[in-house]
Amino acid sequence: MRRDRRSPPRHQERSEFDRKLLDVRRVARVVAGGRRFSFRATVVIGNRRGKVGVGVAKGQDVSIAQEKAVARARKGIILVPITKDGSIAHEVRAKYAAARVILRPRPVGSGIIAGGSVRAVVELAGITNLSGKIVSRTPNKLTNAMATLEALTELTKDRAIRAPAFARPAETPTETPAPPAIEPASE
Repeated sequence: MRRDRRSPPRHQERSEFDRKLLDVRRVARVVAGGRRFSFRATVVIGNRRGKVGVGVAKGQDVSIAQEKAVARARKGIILVPITKDGSIAHEVRAKYAAARVILRPRPVGSGIIAGGSVRAVVELAGITNLSGKIVSRTPNKLTNAMATLEALTELTKDRAIRAPAFARPAETPTETPAPPAIEPASE
């Protein structure tokens, strides 16, 4: 009788985050004897319910770079406040390096009116009605994605400032007693 030598099938766990590969570039560094090539991957991850992150990493192979980028994106995840209409609360502008983006809320049924990396970040964040515009002239997908992430971060900052539930209670300054007066010594 022969024993089955195959290993049991491994079930790869399904991640809660969807991912989208934005950009892959071949980069080189010069070493003695020529150039050594590696790959830089830019990845967006999100759970389509308000969590999104962007990661960039290099590796000897595209798949290695992609996995490292996903790991870095997990470390930089932000929570995006989404309205009940599936949009954002108000217009927001942001700048990252040479990239500038504008994100505007849209009514229900409008869909996502944005291009390139702005669309990828917003879709994976779970926003369904939004108008986005890349105002700068840079074609760099990485900086455009980071500018979009920066804009979504501005939404969370604004929410923390406006919402009284998140505000800390005003601390009353404690009064310190005045030091005792020094009396001159009489002789």
